[in-house]
Amino acid sequence: MADELVRRAQRFINTQYNNGATLGISKLSEDGKTGWTTMYALTRALQYEMGITSLSDSFGPTTLSTLQSRYPVLNDSTVPSAIFCRILQSALYCKGYDGGEIDGIYNSRVKSAVTSLKQNMGVSGLFPGSSLEPKVVKGLFNMDAYVTVNSGSSTIRSIQQWLNGRYVNRRDFFIIPCDGHHSRDVAKSMLLAIQFELGMADGTATGVFGPGTQAGLRSHTVSVGSTGTWAQLFTAGMILNKRSVPFGDFTAAVKTGVEQFQSFSKLPVTGNGDFQTWASLLVSYGDQSRKGTACDGVTKITPARAQALKDAGYLYIGRYLFNPSSTSLPEKQIQPGELDTIKQYGLRCYPIYQTFGRAADNFTYAQGTSEAFQAIEWAKYHGFKPGTIIYFAVDYDAMDGEITDYILPHFRGVMRTIGENSSYGVGVYGPRNVCQRVGDAGYAAASFVSDMSSGFSGNLGYPLPTNWAFDQIATITIGSGAGAIEIDNNIASGRDTGQNDFNPPASTTGLDTDLNKTAYRAPMLTDVKNYLTSIGVPETGGDGWGDDDWVTLGGISTTKAYDLVLSADWLFTSLARQLRLRKALIQAPVLWELRKLNPPDFAADAAVKAGLDDDCSTGWGQIFAWVTIEARNYCTQQGIINGAPLTGSDKPAVWRSLNEDPLYNIRSVAYLTIYNAFQINKPRPDLTTSLADTQALLARYNGEGPNAEKYGRELIGLYNVLENYNNLSRSQ
Repeated sequence: MADELVRRAQRFINTQYNNGATLGISKLSEDGKTGWTTMYALTRALQYEMGITSLSDSFGPTTLSTLQSRYPVLNDSTVPSAIFCRILQSALYCKGYDGGEIDGIYNSRVKSAVTSLKQNMGVSGLFPGSSLEPKVVKGLFNMDAYVTVNSGSSTIRSIQQWLNGRYVNRRDFFIIPCDGHHSRDVAKSMLLAIQFELGMADGTATGVFGPGTQAGLRSHTVSVGSTGTWAQLFTAGMILNKRSVPFGDFTAAVKTGVEQFQSFSKLPVTGNGDFQTWASLLVSYGDQSRKGTACDGVTKITPARAQALKDAGYLYIGRYLFNPSSTSLPEKQIQPGELDTIKQYGLRCYPIYQTFGRAADNFTYAQGTSEAFQAIEWAKYHGFKPGTIIYFAVDYDAMDGEITDYILPHFRGVMRTIGENSSYGVGVYGPRNVCQRVGDAGYAAASFVSDMSSGFSGNLGYPLPTNWAFDQIATITIGSGAGAIEIDNNIASGRDTGQNDFNPPASTTGLDTDLNKTAYRAPMLTDVKNYLTSIGVPETGGDGWGDDDWVTLGGISTTKAYDLVLSADWLFTSLARQLRLRKALIQAPVLWELRKLNPPDFAADAAVKAGLDDDCSTGWGQIFAWVTIEARNYCTQQGIINGAPLTGSDKPAVWRSLNEDPLYNIRSVAYLTIYNAFQINKPRPDLTTSLADTQALLARYNGEGPNAEKYGRELIGLYNVLENYNNLSRSQ
């Protein structure tokens, strides 16, 4: 919602500074909405008025030191100019406080706002009155909140205020938000507070969990009866890790909470605030000297290495199902005979699937579906049995918004595919926030937490996920000679114990592969167009529609239909490999139905959407919801796919999925093909299905009778064109 006074602040910047040109920025949008763009502009304006020549969005050391030297206190007597005051007033309004009329007068309304601001920050004890001190100004010129927001905790807010009020006069401690939420800044402030209490001087206290901090904490165990600052810091750490204990003295209630935390984190259950517990509260990796019973690595487990791992107390080994690189890390993927070695030495293996996963745009619903199909196939290839949890990797510091927009849709695709097409489980590897949110969404049964990356914003300020199975805390080398191996040392919760017995590798002989688009895209399209033209289906138009009318009404050309099918080649391949049939059998009806879309199809869709009808053929494969329900139920009954039985009440949801989700539609085409074989008393389609049976299956896709028979005759020719190039691709 627009705020008129924020709009006035934006207008002030635009008017005073030549539409931002003086400040080196673009003109502000006068939308009345506070955001970083406006706060950056105000920061630059402050710098400009102080004579700083190199303007920056950052309220950094130069800005702060200039303010400290020139204006150690800003009030009605010291504010240097009306413009300077108007900048402060504008910042107050953008922060949600009454800054007066943005008139350049440090009046009673401004004083009252500043007093409230400092009280909310928790610094009014050190900075009493209505003046603005430099660190308060720094806290004013950002987007931090000093009141609880988004259901923030009042207890956490009181801790944030306490930290500000106690340490704000230390050189490297800056005012942190008081919004009731744990965060990166709050986590760093806790480490600084620990270091200050250990007696570290300014400059030495850096907020890094280094050897000096660790050594100091080893001599500051707290327990029942402990009071004072150390007890406050410890209970603050517990609360910030979402443990329900009172802030302050170390009471019996705190001890109970500590025991629960230690048990959950797999620490020795002492009930005391000992070093390992301190470490686990303050940094994601905790005490990196802890002995883990799980590990993961990119090196083949040989007999010598297996013995070294066993001698070091390891039970569970994470290994990669697949390595997308043919040159990097040659032993990253599970190697032939390796799982037999793991079994022979009494160890257990949990599989990890990672292709890239190092940026937001690596994650989409379609990519999650694709990776899940590949993971299923690789897991079967290596012999992992039903019930195995496969960990899908998010190997970067995903911001919270990226989790919402990219990671969760990706894992929805993973979960839907793994659940429908296998008996495996889904796990997630990544920072704490990623793991927790994916788990909360119901897309992962267990988490493998990348806690070694302690600087990730998704680890700082977030507790260990509730469904954690493995906690990655340090890279170490164990063994010697032939047994030497570098591993990531992991703590195991017991939620997942991996596998110690494996099926024989599943054969992939004769299965379809992705089309070699570089070699075959152009000639395949030419052959498709030539064939369709030969049976009366030109590049555009047809079925009595002139080209102009046909284009106006939304018809799809042969080339466009072909390109759409090729865009989903990965899915056709995955389904064909999973179901052990020829992918041309799925491609042919989809390509045909896309090319033959016509105005009656669009009208039928519109009628269902308007509630005038309850079903029609729809989507890429032009399938009815009722027959999709029958096909999916049949495949579920036969154990081909997993899922709850669908009923007539599911028809609206199924139709929407068919209409809106091409991936769901294509999958349903594949299942319908198998169901159709049952319908016409033919064997289930496989890699050796005859052309006669294939034509009969294609005909059944369009029902029964003369029109269906004609449909089969037309599509068998298209099938042959597609199968020719699929065969060439899989033969390479």
